[in-house]
Amino acid sequence: MMLIPCPWCGPRNEIEFHYGGQADVSYPADPHALSDVDWARFLFYRANPKGVLTERWNHQAGCRRWFAVRRDTTTNAIVQDDSPGMVTR
Repeated sequence: MMLIPCPWCGPRNEIEFHYGGQADVSYPADPHALSDVDWARFLFYRANPKGVLTERWNHQAGCRRWFAVRRDTTTNAIVQDDSPGMVTR
C-alpha cells in the first residue's frame, strides 16, 4: 500500500487516487506544425526513470483536485520538495 499525501485532505491510500502521468510534459507551442512522429512522441513517449519522477495525481475519492508529487519509483517514497504546487509532506 502506498500513502499519497493530498495537499487538501492529507495522506490517503493509493486506491483513492487516479494517476495522471508525468507532470512536466509541456503542450506543443505550435501543434499544427507537428508531424505524425512528433505527435506520437508528445502523446506516448514518457520518461520511465529508476528514481525520482514528478507525477500528477487526482484525488478521485476525496477533494477531486489535481496535484503534483515527486515520487521515487524504486521505493514509492514521496520526496520532499519546496517547489510551488508540489506536495511537501
